[in-house]
Amino acid sequence: MNNLLDLERYPLDRLDSAAGQKLVADCIDDLEHKGMFTLEGFMRSEVIDAILPDLLNRIAYESYTHAREHNIYFDDSAADLPADHPALARVKTINHTLCGDQIAEQLRQVYLWPALTEFLALVMQKPALYPMGDPLACANVMGYYEGEGLNWHFDRSEFTTTLLLQAPEKGGDFQYRHALRSATDPNYDGIAKLLRGEDSEIATLKLGAGDLNVFKGVDTAHRVTPPVGDQARLITVFTYYETPGRMFSDEENLGFYGRTN
Repeated sequence: MNNLLDLERYPLDRLDSAAGQKLVADCIDDLEHKGMFTLEGFMRSEVIDAILPDLLNRIAYESYTHAREHNIYFDDSAADLPADHPALARVKTINHTLCGDQIAEQLRQVYLWPALTEFLALVMQKPALYPMGDPLACANVMGYYEGEGLNWHFDRSEFTTTLLLQAPEKGGDFQYRHALRSATDPNYDGIAKLLRGEDSEIATLKLGAGDLNVFKGVDTAHRVTPPVGDQARLITVFTYYETPGRMFSDEENLGFYGRTN
């Protein structure tokens, strides 16, 4: 695994060491105060250079194009609001997705590496985490071309783990509004303000190729702005659950990937 990841800088294989314990503590602190942490240069650049040409070809010719209009909840019935409430304003998302059975073997090895799963469980302060059993949904590579993007939304899962493979020439920025809502305060007025472009607390995170980012997106609204230029934004999404063998339903797989298992 040391050939794929910078384990000198990020000792996931030595979490019981002083350096490993410091890494876990620093990530927990970032999650608490920022809602995320980033391991810059986690995947080695030479590995990305080796897998990128094939992935770009697959994104261009084999991916599933997912274009949809949605509200920030990805659910028309998620909020007890009238249909014309500004917090339910509709936005558009377009991306191109490769499933777990289409991505590079090196990415699958990282996703399934027990040390990464153990590390994520520690920083998320969970008893354990497990890779998905679903061969389509477990790990995806998503591509965004010029003018496309992932619009404002809250995540369904508690946290999201991503690995950027290619940044665009311009644009393609990860923008977020930390703690926009909570379990006790849906903050519909604040959400409407965000969607109108009037929220001054929106932050932007610039990621580079090889950066691993773990983000708590349940109560933090976020989006990916459209890339500008010929170079697509390419990112891997690793999905983990607290129970082993998790599968998507046929309906979910059809909706996300256009096919089932």
